[in-house]
Amino acid sequence: MEEKDLKISIAHLYPKLLNLYGDMGNIIALTKRCEWRGITVEYDEINIGDDIKDHDFYFIGGGQDKQQEDVAIELYSHKDFLTSQRDDGAVFLGICGGYQLFGHYYQPFDKDKLLGISLLDAYTVAGKKRFIGNVTVDIDFLNPNTLVGFENHSGLTYLQGDTRPLGSVAIGNGNNGEDKTEGARFKNVFGTYLHGSLLPKNPHFADYLIELALEKRYGDKFKLSPLNDDLELMTHNSLVGKKY
Repeated sequence: MEEKDLKISIAHLYPKLLNLYGDMGNIIALTKRCEWRGITVEYDEINIGDDIKDHDFYFIGGGQDKQQEDVAIELYSHKDFLTSQRDDGAVFLGICGGYQLFGHYYQPFDKDKLLGISLLDAYTVAGKKRFIGNVTVDIDFLNPNTLVGFENHSGLTYLQGDTRPLGSVAIGNGNNGEDKTEGARFKNVFGTYLHGSLLPKNPHFADYLIELALEKRYGDKFKLSPLNDDLELMTHNSLVGKKY
């Protein structure tokens, strides 16, 4: 099947509440990288009170504590449906606060526990130190074998069971500043603390997620045609190993 005959559907979860540090840029990058190849993108913005229907790709960004609290309650009401979507091969990408809500819970210092939807076998507790700065992550499933981004979080995330990290931290703090892990992956669910936004300067990861979304829709593995990523990779390479 030619790329011009393909399409994917993307659900953007709660962008009016969770959209810090350029998170919308991830949606733009996914959409443009599809459109440049002739792949049709159906985009659905999901806000508080909206139903969620079947999609190939679900994205959720980061936000401040109050917004995260509001989203947690709403998101939990869709837990069973989103779990079934995960098990059917849908792709999920959660950034920072959204990543935390993909786990079992986030425990603040002085407030009630925020229940997550357990797409990942992970949990987050509030830390005493805020991690801020550029991050370089070594990965073993893509070329280039690095991801770059910007972290700004005090939550400490710990992975369990079959949930694995995206990679190991070369620069920065990552999930918890202790075990040198960053991000998480289980099935086609991905979480990370990398803002910045993540996908424009990691085009290899963006394409990998698109390929997984196409596989979910059509049941076949896809290898996308190459784009001219000179600018994107120049940006990526300029940040590899950069602390601030």
